[in-house]
Amino acid sequence: MANVSVAAEWQLLYNRYYRKPELYPMRWKHIDLSRNKVACAPFGGPIAVIRDDSKIVQLYAESALRKLRIFNSAGVQISETVWKHPGGRLIGMYWTEDQILACLVQDGTIFRYNIHAELIEPSISMGKECFEQNVVDCVFWGNGVVCLTESHKIFCVADFKNPKPYELADPELEDSAPLCVAVIEPQYVMSGNVEVLLGLADRGLMVVEEDSVQKVEAVGGEVLGPLQKLAVSGDGKWLAAFTYDGQLLVMPTDFSEIKFACNCESALPPEQLAWCGMDSVVLYWDDMILMVGPIGEPVRYLYDEPVILVPECDGVRILSNSSMEFLQRVPDSTVSIFKIGSTSPASLLYDALDHFDKRSAKADENLRLIRSSLPEAVETCIDASAHEFDVSRQRTLLRAASYGQAFCSHFKRDRIQEMCKTLRVLNAVRSPEVGIPLSIKQYKLLTSSVLVARLINAHQHFLALRVSEYLGLNQEVVIMHWACSKITASLAIPDATLLEILLDKLRLCKGISYAAVAAHGDKNGRRKLAAMLVEHEPHSSKQVPLLLSIGEEDTALAKATESGDTDLVYLVLFHIWQKRPALEFFGMIQARPLARDLFISYSRCYKHEFLKDFFLSTGQLEEVAFLLWKESWELSKNPMASKGSPLQGPRIKHIEKSQSLFLETKDHNFESKAAEEHAKLLRIQHELEVTTKQAIFLDSSISDTIRTCIVLGNHRAAMKVKNEFKVSEKRWYWLKVFALATIRDWDALEKFSKEKRPPIGYRPFVEACIDADEKGEALKYIPKLVDPRERAESYARIGMAKEAADAASQAKDGELLGRLKLTLSQNASASSLFDTLRSSFQGVS
Repeated sequence: MANVSVAAEWQLLYNRYYRKPELYPMRWKHIDLSRNKVACAPFGGPIAVIRDDSKIVQLYAESALRKLRIFNSAGVQISETVWKHPGGRLIGMYWTEDQILACLVQDGTIFRYNIHAELIEPSISMGKECFEQNVVDCVFWGNGVVCLTESHKIFCVADFKNPKPYELADPELEDSAPLCVAVIEPQYVMSGNVEVLLGLADRGLMVVEEDSVQKVEAVGGEVLGPLQKLAVSGDGKWLAAFTYDGQLLVMPTDFSEIKFACNCESALPPEQLAWCGMDSVVLYWDDMILMVGPIGEPVRYLYDEPVILVPECDGVRILSNSSMEFLQRVPDSTVSIFKIGSTSPASLLYDALDHFDKRSAKADENLRLIRSSLPEAVETCIDASAHEFDVSRQRTLLRAASYGQAFCSHFKRDRIQEMCKTLRVLNAVRSPEVGIPLSIKQYKLLTSSVLVARLINAHQHFLALRVSEYLGLNQEVVIMHWACSKITASLAIPDATLLEILLDKLRLCKGISYAAVAAHGDKNGRRKLAAMLVEHEPHSSKQVPLLLSIGEEDTALAKATESGDTDLVYLVLFHIWQKRPALEFFGMIQARPLARDLFISYSRCYKHEFLKDFFLSTGQLEEVAFLLWKESWELSKNPMASKGSPLQGPRIKHIEKSQSLFLETKDHNFESKAAEEHAKLLRIQHELEVTTKQAIFLDSSISDTIRTCIVLGNHRAAMKVKNEFKVSEKRWYWLKVFALATIRDWDALEKFSKEKRPPIGYRPFVEACIDADEKGEALKYIPKLVDPRERAESYARIGMAKEAADAASQAKDGELLGRLKLTLSQNASASSLFDTLRSSFQGVS
């Protein structure tokens, strides 16, 4: 049978066994919990201790200054700091989910510390009313807090990460202060807001939410008397309440019934009330712990020193001056093996191992008895090992499981290996130097990644790295944090030496961000070290911004251009642009084509003046000229640039300046001449708009300007433009013919045709008349056409078939006759006439 000594330590509460193993003898010295305020973090977290300023205590060989000291769960001091905050008495302390110590003082200010007793800025205020009225009580949870003021108002901060204090509904207690306060966390409330439970002095309790107040005077038909202590279960479903007459009531948080009641034989309220997992409730008076279950006699534990109860998901830790214990329900697998008189398969397997070690044949006999249940027995031994804190007992249980597994054909072979891996991690963090006494259930709820994060936070980097490596987790986070911490703690080590130390470890992890470590170095005043570190960063997107932040603009520009990432190059350009003198900036980008081209591309759109300075500094006069010319066009888009606007003056000056710059270069004669003529044309057009009082000339072409002058009847101005710009006679005739046709001045057109023989012939005259639908005017010029083909086509366009046929017959062109037939296809007689003519030509079918 299994060792009787194991079960002898258990206590029976109705039909469930409980045990209270010692996790650590406390290593601290001269700590008396009765003289101090204490905050213990869940999941085996740190312990904060500070002298209680609400008590009169005798000072021994210690300073009158109060010190906030932080220990691990084994009593090993991690850090300390002098408490020197104003704001009145310390009302409460609590460790948040992120292991940040929140300390609420009387004026409603919350001071926060990390595990190294370093103050986290800024502090949080609960609001003006708390400051004026003073806080008398508070209850923390997760990442939030509610506080009660002297005027019985309730204020809440739901999340320290987004601290926005707000007032809950007024409970209207007048002069009757509540006896106790508890909260139901928001995650367990349908509304998603915190519910505050107040134990009233007259009877019952009050449920306060953000916008409502509910008074509960009776539960399940039973009237509630004054409630002196309240505790909500870890899942938010149950409420334990200690009444004025010494009864412990347990009820659901919907107050539908009283699940059970127990007489505690003391009307004096307990100092502490806590849930032990979900199976029992623990009460503490100054010399006794009472554990109450739903059925059966309570279990008593006597103490001759003060204790602190620390609720956990699967039990309650009991902290005293001398030890840390863990009160928990004995797991079913452990009961199955070690219960006195147990004949379960797991117990027989455990015994079989004992007989095997003694070389007794009884080992084989035990195995034959449980052969059909052997997989179940192996699993039970594995599970029991997971719940043990004693390493030798873990080893024995796993050996029993391994022994049984050898005779199992259907069992997961890696199950024992996985458990061994988990237990190695748990045993490593349970060591007194680390002091995180996690149970297997707590470990699974916390997760391995969070455990590693907590080890990092406690500066247990080596252990965190080994755990990450062992469990296959990302090691980068550990090494990064170590590197940053090393920089902070190594102010006396020279940069070159520290760089080698850092690189030796950073190289262990591929893809690690050197830039982040370098940024931390720069933040700590190690700019040279940061510059050396960032050289090892493989990602330009991380490297370049950091180089800029530490003042390495030249290197940043080189790295950005090497990467080919235009966004990075622009980032560097804008940064240098704002910090460096213009000439220095121009010199930096001139040697780097990509940076130079991107700067030019951007400046062409937004920064013309700056770009002109750049081109002038590099001797690119033609580029400045082109910019000035472009700016002149931009001025034309101004709504005021019309009706003889004075804006035309600057436009012309821009163009003339660009013309002079073109002249200074050797290869831009055409551009220089074009700019000169453009300025001349603008000046003439400006004068025309002033004289005609019509904004129709500016930015039109020479041809359009001439045409517009003729249309307006200003022939002298049209001739002036012709002569100024040496417009050819042919072009002049084309423009004047169509301009006169546009205004239907047929007499002037006829007169113009007779001035001299037109250099363009008479066909434009014909086309202008036909386009204006003046067939009679067209007939004046068609006979003057020399080419019979042109005459034939012109006659056909005005519908004169016979004349078209006569002209076509002179041309003797069958293809022309075909086109004319199509033109006059609606005229049947004309079609037959063209057919007759086509048949008379040889080779025409």
